[in-house]
Amino acid sequence: MRLYDLKQKEVINIKDCARLGYVGDLEFDEKTGCITALVVPGPGCICGFLGREKEYVIPFCDVCQIGSDIILVSFKEKEKEKPDKKC
Repeated sequence: MRLYDLKQKEVINIKDCARLGYVGDLEFDEKTGCITALVVPGPGCICGFLGREKEYVIPFCDVCQIGSDIILVSFKEKEKEKPDKKC
């Protein structure tokens, strides 16, 4: 399977049945070449630019199933950081 194929699949969190979005990138271990995480742009991101939310970095061990059109993950989202208010 290629990165292009993964980018065509929607990522669904089975913990809360939330649609997280589509795979935007991968993180991998440079020494072993193994995938360590899927990166899914947050809501409102357009090709990684002009994003309103932080991206989801989902450890590859949290991937439950890769199907023909979706990827199921068991991912506990960390609480999002609140932006600093400047006067």
